[in-house]
Amino acid sequence: MCESSGRYRVVAATSCGEEAWKFIVSYSPDVALIDLQTPRLHSLEIAKRLAEPLSGARQYRTRCVILTSRTDRKTVIEVLRAGSQGFFAKSGTGRQLVDCMDQVMEGGIYVSPNVNVQSIFSPEGRAADDPLGSLSAREYQVFSLLVEGVRAKEIAGRLQVSPKTVDTYRANLMKKLNIHDVPGLVKFAIQQQLISS
Repeated sequence: MCESSGRYRVVAATSCGEEAWKFIVSYSPDVALIDLQTPRLHSLEIAKRLAEPLSGARQYRTRCVILTSRTDRKTVIEVLRAGSQGFFAKSGTGRQLVDCMDQVMEGGIYVSPNVNVQSIFSPEGRAADDPLGSLSAREYQVFSLLVEGVRAKEIAGRLQVSPKTVDTYRANLMKKLNIHDVPGLVKFAIQQQLISS
């Protein structure tokens, strides 16, 4: 899709977060399209690195677009909070993907049209009935990876924290959600339509 647009070309592709980061540093692309659930280094960690300022200016010129099948409120918020300039739902069209890259390249923020942005950021959207709203950004990352079936050691690697820290986040998020085991978290995620059964 990028190549056929006539405006973008692919300089590198990988399914590994660590390798994606190396490619970004080596090639300094204009835009990095990164799947939300990249192995070995979490996509939101990549977005944070790209957004971190160095001496008052952005350290990297690469702009970040996160690709995901999730469109729930918490995922959208955490992707944008991490510093990503684009949130692209995988259900979108090729034309929408090119529009997304165009908008991000022009300095804008893009959120897929099938996401109801107004409801996400309205006071009603922040209602207490959102059970995931109480989770911190890190707790939500751990939750997301747990329900995708990623083991604690791999989560620690992707988030670049210790396994003991992952255990602490897991205990905290389970307490906040009043769920006591990983199968319960998976059932909850299915009920919330965050993952398919």
